[in-house]
Amino acid sequence: MAKEIERKFLLSTDTWRELATHKVEIRDGLLAFRDGRKIRVRFCDDKATLSVKGPKKGLTRDEFEYEIPASDGLALLEEHCDGAILKKTRYFIPHGGYVWTVDEFQGVHTGLVLAEIELPSEDAEFEKPTWLGREVSGKSQYRQSSLFKKHRQATK
Repeated sequence: MAKEIERKFLLSTDTWRELATHKVEIRDGLLAFRDGRKIRVRFCDDKATLSVKGPKKGLTRDEFEYEIPASDGLALLEEHCDGAILKKTRYFIPHGGYVWTVDEFQGVHTGLVLAEIELPSEDAEFEKPTWLGREVSGKSQYRQSSLFKKHRQATK
C-alpha cells in the first residue's frame, strides 16, 4: 500500500519559475469525500487517473492511484463531479535531492500558488528553497477538498 507524506508551502517570490524543468496541465474532479477520505479523478495532460486517499494521520495518508482509460476519466470528470473541476498548471523543480511541485491554480482560485514536497517519512529532513514562504501543511483552507468546496460555491 502506498503512503503519501507531503508538506505544503506558500511562495515568497516567483524566482522558482526559472528553475522549473517542465510543466503539465491538470484537471481534478472530486467524486466522493467523507470523513477525510476522498476519491478523485485527474487528467494530467492527456492521461487519466483515479485516486483513492485515506484520512490523514499527521502528514501521512494511504494513497491508491490507478491509470484509467481517458474516455472513462473524461466521463467521470464531466458527468460525476458536480461541475467542480480544479484547473492548475504543475511545475517541477529539482532542489536538494527532491523534486518540488508548484501548482498555479486557475479559474476561481487564480492567484493561489502552492509548493509541495513528497517525503519518504514525516521526519525526513529537506533543504528549503529560498522562494518558499509560510508552511500551510494541515491548514484546512489549502486542502484540495476545501478548494473543491469553494469552487462549487463560487460557480453556483
